[in-house]
Amino acid sequence: MTDSVPTVERDAADPRIPKRFPEPWASDWGQDGYGVWMAFRYQGIRHGFRWIMPGWFMMGSLDTEPERFDNEHQHEVLLTQGYWLAETACTQALWQAVMGKNPSRFKADDRPVENVNWDDCQDFIEKLNAVIPGMDVGLPTEAQWEYACRAGTTTPFHFGETIGTDQANFDGNYPYNNGPKGEYREETVSVKTFPCNDWGLYEMHGNVWEWCADWYGPYPEEASVDPTGPDEGDGRVLRGGSWISFGGSVRSAHRRRAAPDGRDGYFGLRLARGQTAGPVTR
Repeated sequence: MTDSVPTVERDAADPRIPKRFPEPWASDWGQDGYGVWMAFRYQGIRHGFRWIMPGWFMMGSLDTEPERFDNEHQHEVLLTQGYWLAETACTQALWQAVMGKNPSRFKADDRPVENVNWDDCQDFIEKLNAVIPGMDVGLPTEAQWEYACRAGTTTPFHFGETIGTDQANFDGNYPYNNGPKGEYREETVSVKTFPCNDWGLYEMHGNVWEWCADWYGPYPEEASVDPTGPDEGDGRVLRGGSWISFGGSVRSAHRRRAAPDGRDGYFGLRLARGQTAGPVTR
């Protein structure tokens, strides 16, 4: 039973719609002003995905971007395959349904799960894929994450040149680029609290850091195609910033790392599904 029927004509050469749509595991699907979407249900919990078309973008930041770091070398990236990305961070309700427990510090069903490390996320993904055969979700690559966060923009935030605490959950005592101070909530907020980006993705800036599949490493100097990060490293990539982050740390290009067994009350995850977004070797 669907909420709506896609109106985009099925054409194998048209990247606006995946070749297989809907998937057998989908509970509902459709198309709206942000594009094509699909969702699943598990134990009454609904979780939605957005179709992200293949394309190229400039990953990282310009040398002139305020509050940038040296690890953000700007380079061209081509993603040759479309993929599905969850429209929100994984909620506590979904984590509880799959894992039977909730490790979060700020408990509420519709808030993002946090206090989870990268290894915990792999266990969650393995169990979720086992109970919904054929879905095959994983974590996004770092390139997939930034491409989706930007949604076609080249500014520090998908909102534009600056950001306020009415647009994202971060420490408003430390605004971006000497902007006006805002609220410091000192906790997470419910998913879909703030406006989504142009591709229908919520809270890509702030609330919780989101684990990516990649080992952390320096960016290449040259253009890259479907990058998946280095083969090994001492930390996994986290993206997006969190409720405790300064304004400059929730930029689209900002990146950090943590040990795979590191956990905190501001580490969460966002599910992905696609050719390079499946479970990865530990």
